[in-house]
Amino acid sequence: AGEALSRVPDVQIDGDGVFKYVLVRVRGVGAPAKDVVRGHGWAEYHADLFERTAEELARYGLSCECLGGGRLSHRPEERKIHVYGYSVGFGRADHAVTTEKLKAEYPDYEITWADEGY
Repeated sequence: AGEALSRVPDVQIDGDGVFKYVLVRVRGVGAPAKDVVRGHGWAEYHADLFERTAEELARYGLSCECLGGGRLSHRPEERKIHVYGYSVGFGRADHAVTTEKLKAEYPDYEITWADEGY
């Protein structure tokens, strides 16, 4: 399970635009948990993101829970990502955790977050 967990990317987000995201805690049997960020413009609801992520992870014997959601504004031409907002269904994700994950994935970006906004 640890090996399957290590193959799960920490961050999968769209390359440009404003879209919903979820923070998901992934668990393997007998393995430590890991938090991942998923954000895509195709998702009408935060639940759409979580359900697809859960289906993908289940194939590898991993389970997950949604820790909350929000929105991402990704502006690659400016090398900026802003994390904000919340999910009506799942509540507000810990944007500080999301920001740290994004900084690791996009080290040359300016990444900011705020609790305001929807």
